[in-house]
Amino acid sequence: MRVDDLACRQLAAITEVLEAARALEVPVWLRGGWAMDFYLGELTRPHVDVDWFAWATDLPVIAATLIDHGWRDLAEHPPEQQRDLVRDGVELGFAPLAQGDDCAVLVGGGPWAGEPFPARMLQDAVSAQLAGLTCPVISPAAQVEIKQMMPVWVPGRPRRDKDLADIARINTAMKANRHHS
Repeated sequence: MRVDDLACRQLAAITEVLEAARALEVPVWLRGGWAMDFYLGELTRPHVDVDWFAWATDLPVIAATLIDHGWRDLAEHPPEQQRDLVRDGVELGFAPLAQGDDCAVLVGGGPWAGEPFPARMLQDAVSAQLAGLTCPVISPAAQVEIKQMMPVWVPGRPRRDKDLADIARINTAMKANRHHS
């Protein structure tokens, strides 16, 4: 797929987030469509935004740092539920994570706070490459589970054709990777 202007700006934003996270010494993980593309090592389709996970305790710090660098808070959700930032037509969405007593990764805020995310979402996270950039992404199995379960977890949200295509792509890549390891 051809890398258009928006994709180039989104990749530059991913670089900026990674540099800010490194400077702050806080971990972040890609989720959503860009996580899949990094895992596959190719741009598969245009993306509306760049989705991230960060620990709830780190989220205000990374958001403030990005705002200091020209990003604007869209304030679409309560800040404890998700932080959405925008600059130059690029939107970043940061969802907060929390850790349970048993080290399980939990939803870090909002109406589903305390609910578990897929098992081993971060333990099996991968460092993936796309366009010469290396980025941490949530585990491919968690990517599939989140895409499969979203219409169940959020009643009224329809299953999207792009999610079905993403699930098939990730599953195919996971099978191929198991055979090559």
